[in-house]
Amino acid sequence: MPRIRGDSIGEHHEMVWTGLAEAIGHLLRERDYDAITMGHIAARAGLARNTLYNYARDKNALVLALTQRAGRPTVERVAAIAARSHDPAAERLREIIDVVLTAFTDQTLQLMFRPDSVAAPKGSDSPFHEIVVEVENVVREGIERGELRDVGDVPLTVELLSGIMRAGAERIGRDPGAFTGTARSAQEIILAALT
Repeated sequence: MPRIRGDSIGEHHEMVWTGLAEAIGHLLRERDYDAITMGHIAARAGLARNTLYNYARDKNALVLALTQRAGRPTVERVAAIAARSHDPAAERLREIIDVVLTAFTDQTLQLMFRPDSVAAPKGSDSPFHEIVVEVENVVREGIERGELRDVGDVPLTVELLSGIMRAGAERIGRDPGAFTGTARSAQEIILAALT
């Protein structure tokens, strides 16, 4: 029977997932995504290849699972910011933009922007669907309180503005040193559209 890492099965699984994310990050610094195989990932993570298939059936499924796991803390932070209904909507949106763009400094989340990525499904299957819902709620609250202008179709507006976030996240992925200026510009453009 294979040895487990950690003191419990749950701790073992967390350690394996962390190792898988680190393995993909290291491999992406060495080679193109398409050149990475499940064998490469297993070897870098210190797993038997057949053990890796217990976590994901293929590389795309693994990337989707890793993206969802890497995104979970961001979703939770955004939900906490959105729930602060006593704070002005613009202030919460500014903070949400910063949190989301910071999350995309993680190479695992950058995998969502590959043209053929299964890690970026649309709608409620997206790892970040909950963030979209929270932003829509903040925008609605801001409109109701007169802090933001009435944009009419809130879901469409948030969807359009998410394109700005995607462009910002992609730029940060290409040039991490551009984070501060990119985040500031994203905040200015998005808030200008809503105020």
